[in-house]
Formats: sequence, structure tokens, C-alpha cells
Amino acid sequence: MAKFKTIFLYQDPWEADRFRDGVGSDMEVVGFPQDTDPATVGSKNYDAVMVVGGAGIRTEETARLFPRLKLIQTLSAGTDTIPKVAMSEMGIRVANNRGGNAVAVAEVTAAMMVSTYRQLMAQWDQLNNRGTYSQGFNDNWGRFHELTGKRVGIVGLGQIGSRVAKRLSGWECEIVYSDITQYSESYEVAAGAKRVDFEELLETSDVISLHVPLDRTTTKLLSDREFARMKPSTIVINACRGPVIDEAALIRALDAGLIAGAGLDVTEIEPIEKANALIGRNNVVLLPHHAGMSVEARQKSVDNAVENARLLMAGKDPLGIVLPV
Repeated sequence: MAKFKTIFLYQDPWEADRFRDGVGSDMEVVGFPQDTDPATVGSKNYDAVMVVGGAGIRTEETARLFPRLKLIQTLSAGTDTIPKVAMSEMGIRVANNRGGNAVAVAEVTAAMMVSTYRQLMAQWDQLNNRGTYSQGFNDNWGRFHELTGKRVGIVGLGQIGSRVAKRLSGWECEIVYSDITQYSESYEVAAGAKRVDFEELLETSDVISLHVPLDRTTTKLLSDREFARMKPSTIVINACRGPVIDEAALIRALDAGLIAGAGLDVTEIEPIEKANALIGRNNVVLLPHHAGMSVEARQKSVDNAVENARLLMAGKDPLGIVLPV
């Protein structure tokens, strides 16, 4: 019997197979569908040292069922569903996917920028779903803008934000960023981004793109005060977590014309409620929190989990540990 055991909560069975092949025979890997509550995997599996995927372990009560548990490994960038303070107090660490889905999110972020600026989804809906050709667009073409030459303010230049910056360099954008983390000059040069303070970013950016983890310091990072400081032509893009934006304040800003539009892969409540006032606006692009989904992203995230499993078995510190905030 293997000395180490992992519970792997998968979207598709191949993920568990890839992880199992990567860690080798020294670790027993028991797979379950990702919506499985870890508390229900059975007492014979409570000796697991690692839980991978799904939403992790969301309660202290469930964690206590696993006396040997050392690491909760997500396959996503976010770890906000896991009570990290409680896990830390129990000696359990939490790791994210270390940018496994960063390229996928960056690609969709750029697509949302263009789509919001050009109202592509509204045009697509009219022609493909309603069968009307250019109704209401030809006489109001002044709402459309090119991304090239615009100042893009990235809030959070980590794994995802830096990749957004790199992709926008090809669009000939001016990239600025704000972050609580101090990055090296070489990191900034590689990303093609210049640090500015948060207030300057708000006041001068044509596009503001959010790429921060959700915690108590980032909840409602953008609210009435922040929207009031933006230019009326600014569009806001959110591909991190919904509660980073005060949604009621965003709706007020859109209604008042304080900003020009928004592209959102995430919302405060998911799935978004049908009565949400963001739905049905031509200047708002809404996606169902799938920006990070691609085969390649999942492969990279699983491979990063394999690396952490090997470090854990070797008695070394895993990578991508998210500290409780």
C-alpha cells in the first residue's frame, strides 16, 4: 500500500489519470467527480494527505475528518471558497494552480476588452438570434473604439495580469498597473507594464482590468468612489472574482454614464440572477465564469499539482501556497 494518498476531485476522469501517472506508485490516487463533498468519500479515504480539485475543503468539520491532511490543492487560481485561516491553524496549507489557467484567462480578458469596446456581442445577438441587420448601430457608430493606443490599467500584475499585459503589447497599448506586491524591474520589463498608484490608474486608464484574489482587502475594491474617479469613456473588465466589484455601484455608474461599459466573466452571485440589472445592456458583456476553462489550462494545472504532490512526498514545501488574509 502506498504511503501517501490523495483524493482527486475531477471534472473529467483523464485529469485524475494524468495526476496518477505523474506522481507514480508512491502515491495512491482516489478519484471522485468534482462536485463530491470530501466528507462523503468514506472513512477508508480519510487518511489522505492531499485533496486536489473541486472546491477543496470548505469547512473545519470536514477537515477534521482527515487527520493526516497536509495540503489542499486547487486547480484554479482562486482559493476564496476555502477557510484558509482555519486550515492554517490546523496545519493544513492551501495552494492554487500557480498560473495554470493564466493564458486562458488572459485570452478571454483581451476578447472581452474588444467585445465591450465594439459591442460585438450585441451585434451578434441581433443578427444571429433576432435576425436583424445592424439595427440601431449605423446611426450611433460613435460608441465604438479601437483598443490600440489606449491606456490599459491592470490591477494585479501576477500570473494572469502579467500575461494580459504581454498580450496587449501586440495591440500597441500603453500598459500601467497597480499592485500591493513589489515586482522586480525585469518582471515589469517582461510584462511591458509600468507601475502607477491606484488613484492614477483609476483616473487615467481607458480600460481597467481586474486580476486580484478575493479576500477582505479586495472585496468591493471598485465601488461608488472609484467609479466616480474614472473617465466617462472607461470600460471595466473583471475576470477574477465577482465581489471585487460592488455590483450595485457598477449598475449606478453605468446608469449615470460615469463609465462606458463593462466586460464581466464573474458576478457577485453565480449563476447570475435573471433579474440582475446588468443583463440586457448593449455595453455590458457577460460570461459564465469560464474564462479559465481550456484543455491546456487544465493540463498545466494538473501538472502543477503533480509537482506539489512530489514535493509533499519528499518532505519539501509545496509551491503556490496562498496565505490566509
